[in-house]
Amino acid sequence: MQIIRDIAMLDRAVAALKQGGKNVALVPTMGALHDGHLSLVRMARRVADHVIVSIFVNPTQFGPNEDFAAYPRDEARDAALLVEEGVGLLWAPDVAVMYPGGHSTHIEVAELGADYCGAARPGHFDGVATVVAKLFNQVRPDIAIFGEKDWQQLAIIRRMARDLDFGLDILGAPIARDPDGLALSSRNAYLSAEQRSAAVAFPTALKTASAALANGDDMYETLAKAEAAIVAGGFDSVDYIALADADSLERLNIFRAPARLLAAARIGKTRLIDNYPVG
Repeated sequence: MQIIRDIAMLDRAVAALKQGGKNVALVPTMGALHDGHLSLVRMARRVADHVIVSIFVNPTQFGPNEDFAAYPRDEARDAALLVEEGVGLLWAPDVAVMYPGGHSTHIEVAELGADYCGAARPGHFDGVATVVAKLFNQVRPDIAIFGEKDWQQLAIIRRMARDLDFGLDILGAPIARDPDGLALSSRNAYLSAEQRSAAVAFPTALKTASAALANGDDMYETLAKAEAAIVAGGFDSVDYIALADADSLERLNIFRAPARLLAAARIGKTRLIDNYPVG
């Protein structure tokens, strides 16, 4: 596997991969890879001739009081996992390559990034959209694959790709979960053993609420019950829990398809997100 940190070298490597009409899939990550990331890589291998994975812990999507410095980093371990998965190229630029001196441009996907995690983390999705746009321009993939765990992020990237005419396919990969239902996340490593046991209350409550909403139960009562169950299960607070249009992310007062139940909750110092399809 090639590990490339220089844009000029990346240009040459991508051109070589695309020779003969071959196509390329990009899996953008921030490292600290787990089985959820690897499921994206496996999906990429099924749909493309070549797979490029990027690892870049993007400072512009972290707020001033968030965990940028503490975010888990272990490139050697990540690279070994990617070799086992048959990845041919790892794009691992440093901050100076991604944001050279004087960098002053950012992308904002209005409305889609304002609610939910965008409200709790101002500027977060501007940082996400900007770095993903740069990755698309650097790698020039035919396909890009993102996990459905961050449904709001996936919707924003799809809109950005359409609005800016990137001309590539954005695929969403199903959420990878532990056997007890907790969505896989790099931030799960922050949980103590007691918090990890309690964390199952989060997906359990969302799954129950999703089924109730699809059955026609009252939305406000259903969401209130879900929030109460999450807190009773050991979480300190729920940032939000909402029924949203799956494409526009508009908050819904009653269920209509396609819809997604979106939520974020805090346990200790860790903030977890999750979502379930409704109907």
